[in-house]
Amino acid sequence: MKHWLILLLAIVAETIATSALKASAGFSRLMPSIIVVVGYGVSFYCLSLTLRVIPIGIAYAVWSGVGILLITLVGVVLYRQIPDWPAALGLLLILAGILVINLFSKMPQP
Repeated sequence: MKHWLILLLAIVAETIATSALKASAGFSRLMPSIIVVVGYGVSFYCLSLTLRVIPIGIAYAVWSGVGILLITLVGVVLYRQIPDWPAALGLLLILAGILVINLFSKMPQP
């Protein structure tokens, strides 16, 4: 269970870093740029820790899929970037894939 919490931390750090990436204006603003570097560093470090237990394909699928969903929500809330129907459908399919992996996969773990 602990490894899933670390993966969640990796996802949250990646989402914060990606949000700050837009605010950094091409790394021309110092504070958002620092948040980007630290956020991605924390994210990749935590992701690497989870790979001791969670298979790489599963960990990366969950990390990237949940990250996509969260950053889309950030885009909606902060930047008023509302997905159109095809984008919303694609996001629902990503969510469905994450659920299938977590609920039904019996992939062996080391």
